[in-house]
Order: sequence, then C-alpha cells, then structure tokens
Amino acid sequence: MLTNIATISYSAAAIAFFFISTLLLTSWRGRLYGMMLAIACLLSATWATAVVVNITWGYSFTALTNMLELLRNAGWSTFLIVLIGPFQQTTINSSTPRIRSSVLFIALAYLFFICYALYTYQDGSFVPGMPIQALTGIIGCVVTAIIGIILIEQFYRNTPPEKRWGIKFICLGIGAIFIYDFYLFSDALLFRSVNFDIWTARGIINALAVPLIAVSAARNPKWTVGIAVSRQMIFYTAALFGTAIYLLIMAGAGYYLRFSGGKWGIVLQMSFLFGAIILLVGILFSGTIRSWLKVFISKHFYSYNYDYREEWLRFTHTLSEEKGALKERVIQSLAQLVESPGGGLWLKHDAGQFIPVQQWNMCLIKETEEADSSLCEFLEQRDWVIDLKEYQANPLKYAPLVAPHWLLNITDAWFVIPLIQHSNLFGFVVLMKPRSKIKLNWEIRDLLKVAGKQATSYLAQESASQALMIARQFESFNRMSTFVVHDLKNLIFQLSLLLSNAQKHKNNPEFQEDMIQTVNLSIGKMKRLLEKLSNGSSQDKPDQIPLNQLLQEIVESKSIFEPKPVFETTSTELYISADRSRLKRVISHIVQNAIEATPKKGSVKIRLYCQNSEATIEVQDTGHGMSEKFVQDRLFMPFESTKSAGMGIGVFESREYIQELGGKMDVSTQESIGTTFYITLKLLDPKHTSNCA
Repeated sequence: MLTNIATISYSAAAIAFFFISTLLLTSWRGRLYGMMLAIACLLSATWATAVVVNITWGYSFTALTNMLELLRNAGWSTFLIVLIGPFQQTTINSSTPRIRSSVLFIALAYLFFICYALYTYQDGSFVPGMPIQALTGIIGCVVTAIIGIILIEQFYRNTPPEKRWGIKFICLGIGAIFIYDFYLFSDALLFRSVNFDIWTARGIINALAVPLIAVSAARNPKWTVGIAVSRQMIFYTAALFGTAIYLLIMAGAGYYLRFSGGKWGIVLQMSFLFGAIILLVGILFSGTIRSWLKVFISKHFYSYNYDYREEWLRFTHTLSEEKGALKERVIQSLAQLVESPGGGLWLKHDAGQFIPVQQWNMCLIKETEEADSSLCEFLEQRDWVIDLKEYQANPLKYAPLVAPHWLLNITDAWFVIPLIQHSNLFGFVVLMKPRSKIKLNWEIRDLLKVAGKQATSYLAQESASQALMIARQFESFNRMSTFVVHDLKNLIFQLSLLLSNAQKHKNNPEFQEDMIQTVNLSIGKMKRLLEKLSNGSSQDKPDQIPLNQLLQEIVESKSIFEPKPVFETTSTELYISADRSRLKRVISHIVQNAIEATPKKGSVKIRLYCQNSEATIEVQDTGHGMSEKFVQDRLFMPFESTKSAGMGIGVFESREYIQELGGKMDVSTQESIGTTFYITLKLLDPKHTSNCA
C-alpha cells in the first residue's frame, strides 16, 4: 500500500514537471531565463521518474537517482543565480566582470558532492527506514537545500519592492521544494534514518510547486511588474492575527486527517499542511487582499481614510525617483492613492488636442479629445474628479458633462483626474478600477485634486525643459547655418572670379576646360549644402493649388528613383489654399522618405481622395516600418533622424506646416510591414464637398 502511495506521489511530480517543461520549451524564444527554467524543470521531471522506477525495483536510492537529485538542485540553484546576476560590479579601472565569490563556492560545493556520489554510490546508498550508511550524501542534500533557500532569500530581497509581484510565486514554489528537502534530510540526520512517510509526501509537495512556477513564468516572462504596499502598524497586526487563526484552523484539520486517513493519514496531513502554508503565503502577498485589508482598516478604525504624511511622502518619492519615464510615474503616483492597478495619461498638444502619451498596465488607446469638447471643458471649469461609474448611474450629477463613447468603452475605467495649471487644463489621467471597492467621497476627491496639481507641476517642468532644449538645438542649427552661408559665399566669390576672367581667357581651351570643371564642382557643393538646409525663411504666399496636379508633378519628379511611386487620384479636381513651393517640398519629403525606406522590389503608392469636406493624401510604402515607441517618442521630434546624413527636421517641419494650414498628419506603421502617412487638408472650394464620402 505504501508503495502505491509513493508511486502516485512521485508520478504526480514527474507528470507535472514534464508538462511545464513541454510548455516552456514550446514557447521559448531564446531568452536565457526561459532556457534555465526549462532545464531545471526537465531535471526535476527526470529525477521524479527515476524515483518511481527505483520504487518498483525495491525502494533503493541508486547512484543514478542521487546524481539526478543533485543535478536537480544544481539546476534550480543555477536558475536563481542567473536571476540574481553571477557577476560583481566592476571598478572604474577594471572593465572585465568578475564572478562573485559566493557563486564559485556554490559551484565547488556541488562539484564535490557530485564527484563523491559518483565515487561512493556504486552499489546503492541508503534505504528509507534503514540506518544511513552514506552520511556524506545526506549532508550533501542538506547543504544543497540550504544553498537553495539562501538563493531564494537573496533573489527576493534584492528585487525592488515594486517588482516583487512578478517573482513572488516562483520564489514560493522553488522555496517550497528546498524547504521540504531541508526538513526531510535534517530529520534523517537527526534520527539516523529516513522517515518514509515524509519522503513519500515529497513528490506531492514538488507537484504542488509546479502551478506556482507556471504562474510566474506565464505572468511575467521578463520578471518586471509592480505591486502596491501597505502603510500602518495595525495593518501588520491584523495580518498577524489573521495568519495565526488560519494556522490554528489548518493545524486542527491536519490533525483530523492524520487520525482518520488510515495509511494515508500522515501523507495527507503533511501534504495538506504544506499546501495550506503555501496558500497562506500566496494570500499574504496578494495585492487585492492587501488593498482590501488596508481600505477596511482605514474605513472602520480611523476618521480619515489616509495617513497623509505617509501618502504624500510615497507620492513625492514616486514622482521624484529617476527610474522610468516621468509620465508613467505620474500615473503610478496617482494610482497608488486609490489602489488602482493601472491607467493612462492624456496631455494637451500644440494643435489643441489632448492626445494619449502614456499607458501603465492598460490597453493601448489612441483616441484623442478636442480641447473644446464637453469632457475637457467640464474638467477645466469644474476641476472635478469624475467617477465614471457614478456618471453612468446618475448623469445629471455631472451635468452638463457628456462623456465621450471611447472613454466609457474602456474596460474597467473608473476615475478621470484633471491636471490643472494656472486655471487651464494641462491634461487628464484615467485610472482603472481599484483593487478594493472605494467610494469617491470629498476626502478622496480633494486628495486626488491636490496630487494632480502637484503632478502637473512636474509635467510642466519637463515640458519647459524639452522646449528649452529644442530652442537650444535650433540655436545650434542657426549657428551651423552661418558656417554653411560662409561656404556659399566662398563659392560665389570663386564663381565671380571665374566670370571676371572669362572675358580675357574665353578663347583659351585650357581655361574653358578648367571653367567647366570648376562650375561642376561648385554646383555639386551648393546642392549638398542646400539639401541640409530648410528654405523656411521665405515668406509664404497662399495660392489656390490643384492637389491632383501638384501630386502628379511630385510623382513625376520621383520617377527616376526605385521603386517608382504610383499615383491614384480622384476624377474631381480638389483645391486648397497654401504656399505651393512649401507644400510641394513637404509632400515631396514624405514621398522621398517612403522611397528610401522601401526596397527596390517594394511599392510606394500615393492616393488622393476627399472625405467629410476634407482632402486626404495617403503615402503608403512597403518598407521596413517603424516601432510604436519610435513614432510616439522620436518621429515628430526635431533633430531626430534614423539616417546617417539626415538632420531630423523634415518630418517635424512637414507636420508643423500641415497644422498651420489647419490640417493634420497621422501615421500608421508596423515593423517589417510598411508605413502609411495620412495628410488631411481643408478644401478651398465648398462645391466639391458634395462628392466626398
């Protein structure tokens, strides 16, 4: 009967580890962490399988089983070392990374015990329930278990608190394996024999650790997410009392299982108690449970919901820390105040729209909001924090607000916090549903409003710093253009000198040949210089421009390049008001970028059509495309370019001029697929709008 129990126990461990190994290997994409985790799981599965085979052969721990057990522990230890980082920080004078001394000690310890197992266990080792002959082998199991426990502690302690949510389950799972091994072999050293009941339950304990490892592997492959923390001593006191009550109940249930389970009693008791402890630790580290307990204590034991000193210190620390983008830290700092797991930030653009600039633990949203919309006017005039669920239940309370459909359609969107600067709406933050139920009363509204104003000051300072940096870059650009003008003057002087000598030497063949070469070289130099400069200093002269004709000229001028652009137009002539030369230069730049980004076998298409009383120009290519981060952070920034000889002002100037005309420029791109620019302009002749879709 005991043989069947042990077989089932270790078979469960073997099946569980083989299953997770298969999942890891099929989803592995070349990451070192995934490879090491898969190897450790495979070694554990192989070890459990070998134990099952040995049970059927007579319970003996053979040399192979002991070797696999050491290799299993080595696999988990190596995985933890890789996560912690095996190298020390190098000094200023040394650029070569140095391996930590503790890593060398662990490697030597494993090497010693593995070599000893190869040397000693040739005829089998010890038998459960019998006196232990190979004491050194048992000591090796204890030592490797201690090494594993220390590595788990070091990994968890050295992980920043805001990132522990992603690694807590894997620490719990691997820690359970090493802690139970330490308990098993410490008992064996103490009583000079292996307790067969404890050893039998070992397989089930290992199997219980697999779901915890799988949760962390699936939840956070890069081991980086966030977690909320608690604040007051009463929180820890309540958690301690709750833990004590829970453990007493579990101990009573385990005692009942031991005396009513027959031959399965001790196995059921050990498995149940260990599983209950793992569940308890998981509950204690649950962000939702911690948030609920914090809100419960604040609601029933204090007259105010917050310890304002603690909350403000944490809020300021989150805003001021240097890691991560400021926009993301603004969302996090406001979300912490109401235990929200995520949110998004909208800021006002120069064109008068509020655009999404950052999301944190929130689905990607590209919807913009006009400055004169009902939502923006309500936030600016009332300076209210909007509870979207309350608005949906009682819209009259927020009259005359009419919330946009895209905002109401965001899953779990809850609070909208205005960011006010000098009585003007600078932006707004949308927070997701809190982990615990929170009623938006006057205290929370005031706290969020004050925190929003503080966050706005940080954002405004960052915006001013960026504007100053751009101004300095333009100053440097103007300074550089001075040198270019100087070079142009030298070229003009050279050509003038050549012209003055032409009357005297015009019949000299050598002079004629030299003149031609000089002119060609001068023209080449001037073209290269002019390509680096913008002609934006000239005054714009608005004209009535037929877009069909203008685009046709641009396409014809680019026909010498490969791939040749193709123009698809409408039968109706569309007119707009703009400076012809500048608009032509702007669109030509977009078309030229599309050609340069597309291989010769690709395609570049220019389409013109009208829609909603506006003309839309599409420039579509099948080039290498751009990443979403590049489009958001760098594409429309001046002096940002992916070209080695580019100055990075073409796309910036293009969008600025399109916005000056009252239009807009959008981009849709996907890496390795292609890019499409959309240029929308207002039509000049209203009679053509009837033909628009």
